[in-house]
Amino acid sequence: MSDRPGTGADIVWEAGSPGLGAPAGTRWETVIGLEVHAELLTRTKLFSASPNSFGGEPNTHIDPVCLGLPGTLPVLNRHAVELAARVGLALGAEVRPSIFARKNYYYPDMPKNYQVSQYDRPINVGGSLELPSGKVVGIVRAHLEEDTGKSTHVGGAGRIDAAAWSLVDYNRAGVPLLEIVSHPDLRSAAEAREYVTELRATLLAVGASDGKMEEGSLRVDANVSVRPAGSVELGTRCEIKNVNSLRSLGRAVEFEARRQIDLLGSGERVTQQTRHWNEDTGRTSPLRSKEEATDYRYFPEPDLVPLNPDPAWIDQIRAGLPPLPRQRRHRLAGTTGQSPARVALVVERDQDHLALGAIEAGADAGAVLKHLEQNLADGTGELTAAGLAELIGMEARGELTSNQVKDVLAEMVRSGDSPAAVARRAGFEAVGAGELAGLVDGMIAEHPAEWERLCAGDGRERKKMQGFFTGQVMRATRGQANGRDVAALLEDRAGN
Repeated sequence: MSDRPGTGADIVWEAGSPGLGAPAGTRWETVIGLEVHAELLTRTKLFSASPNSFGGEPNTHIDPVCLGLPGTLPVLNRHAVELAARVGLALGAEVRPSIFARKNYYYPDMPKNYQVSQYDRPINVGGSLELPSGKVVGIVRAHLEEDTGKSTHVGGAGRIDAAAWSLVDYNRAGVPLLEIVSHPDLRSAAEAREYVTELRATLLAVGASDGKMEEGSLRVDANVSVRPAGSVELGTRCEIKNVNSLRSLGRAVEFEARRQIDLLGSGERVTQQTRHWNEDTGRTSPLRSKEEATDYRYFPEPDLVPLNPDPAWIDQIRAGLPPLPRQRRHRLAGTTGQSPARVALVVERDQDHLALGAIEAGADAGAVLKHLEQNLADGTGELTAAGLAELIGMEARGELTSNQVKDVLAEMVRSGDSPAAVARRAGFEAVGAGELAGLVDGMIAEHPAEWERLCAGDGRERKKMQGFFTGQVMRATRGQANGRDVAALLEDRAGN
């Protein structure tokens, strides 16, 4: 991991007692680097013709290659390489010639007793990811490797040390993975969640992964350490393995940071280790001492030739990339005059194309964003950009009240009809200026005491009485009067 200081806002805690080399009252900074494992959307596995699909009966998506049977040879999946290059280019990484290596370790769900991965020559090197908040997180590498199988421990709350027996499903063994390793630039659980959310959106945009954390196709290992605020030296890190939801990621990071701070505050040392996150208890627990690269005894995979993609092919992949979430945020921000963070929710909901179309049709940008954020959280359905622009115009001209606008918008989402047609069917006819003025005068005549309070009262009382008269007019018109017009008439009658 890099030793460079982070660039984002720091999240710190106060230590309650002297720590190792840190006096009482030391403020601590959390340092987080993430390793995100994304299963790639290929039809078959990384080195064999077995299907790459979620689910199925255990041990049915297998073949001699992914089981590591003697005499079998791997054949690299070209589509997996293309998807890896797409992600690398989307992250601004350099797509390089690479080689595969054998990462040697024994687990029951790795039938060959080694994993084919990339070590010192990965396919993607460098790059960065810009978050909606504007923070930029550096990328170390994004390399290809094969997934392992899955062990199920029966009994003992699913933990191997207390299980009655264990079962192994090799359906996932050999599925193509892209491991994306960040620099330790994140400083809080919130930033970690934001990073994974943005990375997932990028993977979806380029079609590299389905990003389904609940199915295990996107998993996160979090490297967490703490250090005195202002220090550039990294503390001892612990790796939390296979976190499979954003909520769990936030909770795991917060717990682990607090655990390490408490250790240092008690004069103890943090031991570098791999830890397991228990969602039920909300705690991390030791799995094993943290391995270094030398523990895996990497050496080049003798059954695979070096991977050296044609530069023209990489240029073709680059040219075919769709607009990325970051680019879409900046485009919408530039059009609306807002910050990228302000429009991030609209882009996240995939509503920016509708917003841009409505603004191009003449709608006020602020009103467009308001309706998309507040009234269209459940989707836009059959709503068109032209229809949204027309509705916003009717609202601005006072032809519909705010409540009527919401009702008309909901029907437009369902049917796709124009706002004028929906308003006519609903009987939302605007109250004419002459009729509205007569209604206001009538209400003043019916409620002289309240009118006197409005005219003679202070600001708070005037506002209260203005609300009273507006309510009376609204009831008389069954909500079809424009509240702003009523307020203007009241101000005029009061001599303001």
